[in-house]
Amino acid sequence: MNVNISGLSLLELRALQEQIKQEVKKREHEDVAKAREQILAIAQKVGIPLKDIMGSDARVKTAVAVRYRHPSDPSLQWTGRGRQPKWVKDWVGSGKALDALRV
Repeated sequence: MNVNISGLSLLELRALQEQIKQEVKKREHEDVAKAREQILAIAQKVGIPLKDIMGSDARVKTAVAVRYRHPSDPSLQWTGRGRQPKWVKDWVGSGKALDALRV
């Protein structure tokens, strides 16, 4: 298919661009749904539960417990992972012990 777009105005091009974007989204969704149906059909045909096909190695994110909390503002929390938040740096920088914030 060859479409001549050189004669379109900028407004028409932007409208076409939006239509293309929506059509791509729609087709991607349809392709995923079709693939899912095929996978389920194959799994049912051979009698294997889908969870066995997907594997148990799938990593599940779990919430990390808060380990530090500001004594006067409980909304300031830190798990102890990653960079120290500014309020923790300020606390330690003022000479106070990190353990004083431990929950």
